[in-house]
Formats: sequence, C-alpha cells, structure tokens
Amino acid sequence: MKGNKRSPDNPAEWIARAKSSLTISSTKTPGVLYEDLCFQVQQAAEKALKAVFVSRKIPYPYTHDINALLSGLEQQGVAIPEPL
Repeated sequence: MKGNKRSPDNPAEWIARAKSSLTISSTKTPGVLYEDLCFQVQQAAEKALKAVFVSRKIPYPYTHDINALLSGLEQQGVAIPEPL
C-alpha cells in the first residue's frame, strides 16, 4: 500500500478485510453495478492470499494480480489446491 497507509502485519487483519470485501460484494442494494461487486470479490481473494503471505512471514508483491500472488506462494513452497 502506498502513501501513509500501512499494510497489516497481522494475518487476522487481512482476513477481516477480506471478509469485509466479501460482505460488500453480496450487497443487494439497487443501482450497484455488477462489475463493482466483482471487484469486491477480487479484493477479498487478494486480501486472503496476502494473509497467507503474512502468516508465513513471506514478503508479498504489491500487486492486484491474483495469479501473481498464487505463483509467489507456490514459489515459496505453499501448495495451491486445484480448482474444483
């Protein structure tokens, strides 16, 4: 994160933020665009992956690319489950 914001150094905080994004993504508020809800789902996934990096004390890349985050974890020996 840039500027004065600090990235959380506690995996539980990353998970709390991921859950918050997921909650926002399930809104049924009229006028909310589908792509904005999808963005929140992407944010939830990104934050959850960063929680894994932090919990394993692995520096994570400052990216919003989920594939890059998954690859980074895999390169560090973290097993990535196959999609269902």
